[in-house]
Amino acid sequence: MELTLALYQPDIPQNCGTMLRTCACLGVSAAIIEPAGFDASDRNFRRAGMDYLDHVRIDRHASFAAFEEWRRQAGRRLVLLTTKGAAPYTDFAFADGDVLMVGRESAGAPEHVHAAADARVVIPVRAGLRSLNVAVSAGMALGEAIRRISSAA
Repeated sequence: MELTLALYQPDIPQNCGTMLRTCACLGVSAAIIEPAGFDASDRNFRRAGMDYLDHVRIDRHASFAAFEEWRRQAGRRLVLLTTKGAAPYTDFAFADGDVLMVGRESAGAPEHVHAAADARVVIPVRAGLRSLNVAVSAGMALGEAIRRISSAA
């Protein structure tokens, strides 16, 4: 199975480290679209990722344009997790090779990222509440994607 979790300009080192640790444990690769809001040597980032960072493939892309070039050349579908998504993530037909993307903690993903996505999915939350933590959302979506892909095989 080949899934990738893409982090669009992550702001918070602890969340980024947590998502990379999740990738390591689930056997998912990661892509970080720069600029990040912190230095990768940040101690909070390293603390959250612990020694798991040595067990995940992390591709860094200098910009969203560079990421898009890589994705299109690889023929990979972009699935954006967003509060503005059209379909609940549990109804979406995830496929092997998908790139699941989360936006910035502070601002989500900009319109040009939404426009580039092949699909936009949402994790429904109770009325009056905005969203889950980005690392929690990533873990939920990756778990569902792995479940769907495994059951289709």
